[in-house]
Amino acid sequence: MIYTITLNPAIDRLLFIRGELEKRKTNRVIKTEFDCGGKGLHVSGVLSKFGIKNEALGIAGSDNLDKLYAILKEKHINHDFLVEAGTSTRECFVVLSDDTNGSTMIPEAGFTVSQTNKDNLLKQIAKKVKKEDMVVIAGSPPPHYTLSDFKELLRTVKATGVFLGCDNSGEYLNLAVEMGVDFIKPNEDEVIAILDEKTNSLEENIRTLAEKIPYLVVSLGAKGSICAHNGKLYQVIPPKVQERNDTGAGDVFVGAFIAGLAMNMPITETLKVATGCSASKVMQQDSSSFDLEAAGKLKNQVSIIQLEER
Repeated sequence: MIYTITLNPAIDRLLFIRGELEKRKTNRVIKTEFDCGGKGLHVSGVLSKFGIKNEALGIAGSDNLDKLYAILKEKHINHDFLVEAGTSTRECFVVLSDDTNGSTMIPEAGFTVSQTNKDNLLKQIAKKVKKEDMVVIAGSPPPHYTLSDFKELLRTVKATGVFLGCDNSGEYLNLAVEMGVDFIKPNEDEVIAILDEKTNSLEENIRTLAEKIPYLVVSLGAKGSICAHNGKLYQVIPPKVQERNDTGAGDVFVGAFIAGLAMNMPITETLKVATGCSASKVMQQDSSSFDLEAAGKLKNQVSIIQLEER
């Protein structure tokens, strides 16, 4: 079983307009759709597409629970969310054009989680998670979810002996590295910030960070990624595709990467599959969709170069 933990889930409200979003102009919405939001839920959606048994954990608001659950059912995402009474799961407004690329995201902050539910999540993890499982904690924390809270969450997961992946940012990413998790996916700037090292080359920084993290993937945006594993560095060059919306592409990569590990694929094949799925995602207009068949074809266009130590 793979468990995803989304501390600050969202309902994405996709607003489609004609042309570019402009100030001092009436930007009429021509279509509205809904999707699940929050990195962990996107990872769960990818795992479900691969047919891998998984369950999404987290804390949702009571007031719009039916709406969230309906979206998760449509995405075939199994879940066991704790519920915070008297609150609503946040909405993220995503403005998309019907004839141009890219999107504009306007996320709400989310609600403050009670200490009771913070404690209940730890108890739930200790009860559910077994050593042979995998856990992925992904996305931003809700308001007032402190580093101390996150440290206790990491400690609880690690106590099970499970594989633990984290896709977080800022101080929470730094703490994940400090706690020695098994997988992270920072960008180049985050690598520099983690190590507080600006003079070394990117490759040198990645090799240093990889001494702490067994599976390290550094995102280079449209240029692809560099993966460090088992003392080796792999530069991943993605296929060229027509971008519609890159929102969620990184989450799809993470989900497919974890799927590859769960299916015991070689690391190079895992990287090709994850990159192909991510490339397929940017061709879609919503926040989380990708096409497995298209991803399979795009996978064959991914180039991987093993980097020699200088």
